[in-house]
Amino acid sequence: MKKNILSGIRPTGNLHLGHLLGTVDNWVKLQESYNCYFEIADAQALTDNFDNPDKVNRNVKEVAIDLLSSGIDPNKSVIFIQSMIPEIAELTVYFSNMVTVARLYRNPTVKTEIKQKKALFGVKGEGVTYGFIGYPVSQAADITAFDGELVPVGDDQLPLLEQCREIVRKFNTIYGETLKEPAHYLSNMPRLKGLDGNEKMGKSLGNAIYLKDSAEEINKKVMNAITDPNKIKKDDPANPEVCMVYYYHKLFSKDDLETINKECRLGQRGCVNCKKQLVQNITTFLKPIQEKRHYYEMNPEVVDKILLEGTKKAQAKAKEVMKRVKKNMKIDYFEEGKD
Repeated sequence: MKKNILSGIRPTGNLHLGHLLGTVDNWVKLQESYNCYFEIADAQALTDNFDNPDKVNRNVKEVAIDLLSSGIDPNKSVIFIQSMIPEIAELTVYFSNMVTVARLYRNPTVKTEIKQKKALFGVKGEGVTYGFIGYPVSQAADITAFDGELVPVGDDQLPLLEQCREIVRKFNTIYGETLKEPAHYLSNMPRLKGLDGNEKMGKSLGNAIYLKDSAEEINKKVMNAITDPNKIKKDDPANPEVCMVYYYHKLFSKDDLETINKECRLGQRGCVNCKKQLVQNITTFLKPIQEKRHYYEMNPEVVDKILLEGTKKAQAKAKEVMKRVKKNMKIDYFEEGKD
């Protein structure tokens, strides 16, 4: 029997290279060996976009198209929309009774994200919503609603998964063996840095190359990438290890990497030509993805069908889990066949 995997992505914008190399490429491999449920987490996106529903609505299909174009196969995986599975919301309510506010505030991932929000948007602690603080509880519901046994995560997400495991253990202790306790499936891909040298490529940071970006857009972004600040003139020697262009060459110019490194250190490589080579390689890399994307953009009814069918499959599984939950919680008052 194949194990169930649950993972998700928030529809707050198109997917970028960081999503592809750090997450989606791994999903494409996992779908060959596991029962994969891939969630477009629109309800979770609303925790900090509740006042901008158009943004979330617009990006649900955009993210679906990005996933399909990147190799997620609806014949092998279930792609579904979170808010269309009411069982997730119901489980979230039940789980919220088992987690103290103090425990949520101690979650390292929550702590980090609150700090980031304060830094980016000047949000005071008092301005953080219940929904945002409680999203680890919602995430636990996401995982357990589909009998998730493995969850692909990076190191920074391990505290969230541990909180889910705590909830499952507590639930099973009180109500009997009902829910499966998930294990982590660690991704070996390190987080992709932004073109500006930031440790994270992010939608809100303005340092990302999106899967849908045209050659012109990629060129504009790469030309602004951070290089060795000590290289003033074209023929000055430079240190490629402090250059974000070289960082990306390691990913997209592997066949020429030794030459690029040598020429850079000897002052035989100008930054403009070096950047142009990277632009060409990234554009070539993204071409097959963008060709698939064009097909789905021209055939939106195909995307709608995939999302509807995936959501129906996901809800069927969630209903099965919820039936066990309600029975063991003794709140299945009028279930058919119940004595």
